[in-house]
Amino acid sequence: MKSTQELTLLRDELKAKGVKYCVGAYVDIHGVPKGKFVPIDHFVHFAEGSELYTGYALDGLGQKPNDDEIASVPDLDRGCILPWNQEVAFYPADNTFKGEPYEVNTRVALKKVLAEAASMGFGMNLGIECEVYILRLTKEGKLEIPNDDDNLVKACYDVKRFLDRYTWLDKVSTTINDLGWDLYSLDHEDANSQFEFDFKYADALTMCDRFVFFRMMAKQYASEEGLIATFMPKPFADKTGTGAHFNMSLYDLETGSNLFARDPANDPRGLGLTELGYQFIAGVLKHGPALCATFAPTVNSYKRLVRRGLMAYYSWAPVFNSYGRNNRTNALRVPMGGGRVEARNADAACNPYLAGALVLAAGLEGIREGLDPGPAQEDNLYEYSPAQLAAAGIQELPRNLDEAVQAFAADPFVTKVLGEELRDEFITYKAEEWRQYHQTVSQWEIERYARLF
Repeated sequence: MKSTQELTLLRDELKAKGVKYCVGAYVDIHGVPKGKFVPIDHFVHFAEGSELYTGYALDGLGQKPNDDEIASVPDLDRGCILPWNQEVAFYPADNTFKGEPYEVNTRVALKKVLAEAASMGFGMNLGIECEVYILRLTKEGKLEIPNDDDNLVKACYDVKRFLDRYTWLDKVSTTINDLGWDLYSLDHEDANSQFEFDFKYADALTMCDRFVFFRMMAKQYASEEGLIATFMPKPFADKTGTGAHFNMSLYDLETGSNLFARDPANDPRGLGLTELGYQFIAGVLKHGPALCATFAPTVNSYKRLVRRGLMAYYSWAPVFNSYGRNNRTNALRVPMGGGRVEARNADAACNPYLAGALVLAAGLEGIREGLDPGPAQEDNLYEYSPAQLAAAGIQELPRNLDEAVQAFAADPFVTKVLGEELRDEFITYKAEEWRQYHQTVSQWEIERYARLF
């Protein structure tokens, strides 16, 4: 905690830059930022956790109308001045309750698991691939591709369609670099008007903060052009979904060295991972169905996790709780050269803190127990029959949100990591999401059944 003198100095520096307000943004169960805006003259009290909140007003914070308020404490080491509004200083924040960390907050949950990793001598590096659609919302409430000629069946890497969105892409890219995130690649993704930004990995907490901020930033710049940036996992049935692949490795806290990296020539399995890396994978696979609920947390997510669906070619999405080399049909992929593990079922709607807490805890369990993930799967698993999958011992991921939530609820590991309150909050909100979905009459049902009988 910074001293009052340090906080006063920071306040004065912000005022000199023209900042008028500050916000400490924590997230709800969905990973959506929430917070109060505080005049800069009250920055010192703000930094000490002055802002109180009625948790019952938000989703998934475990409070009732008669409960005492929770506070937010900004993380002053990870904030920035909003690039699109220089009068606001933005900080990710944690919740506290009566002066103690509030464990129903997902960022607090991630920090707790990171502390567990630190006790084992490990830190976690994380890179999240940021995919997003840029679309137009019609007066009828439908999503459509902004460009009439953006109709390629395979739009991936298309230069012309990339340049059509250049103004928005440049705003986002420039801001990423101005924030010091080190953008190293961006491209037109597989679907029409879908894009991906890849910036350098960071420690897990920092990367989760950046992912939450990225979603807010992308939407802001899209709105300036009369468009929307959507992180809906599957906005179109006939186009690829929007992922947020987690690229993970552990590092030595003393030396900073990558504990997963090994020359593929010295790896008997040939993937370029250490035994620690394989044990991490085994832990994640052990709890794969439960983890899927947080990696893919919406009804819509499971319209992405399909082999093909209404598309003319395979979806690229993982539907199997398995791992392999550069094989995108597995939930876990070890990219070329090794040294990291990619969780591919994570989508753009995930709460990164919640998913990050559980996947790290699962990997640590695999290490503590010395688990073995078995052989890598190198075949196109999309083409396997149920009998072939069973013979290979390959388990499918949950096929819908209901199955995922049931797996989440049934795994004692989840309660051990998150505690009963946070676990139950997630189950409550996601079970209700599933219930409401099945009480809604869709346009597909009307078109299918209204005049059929």
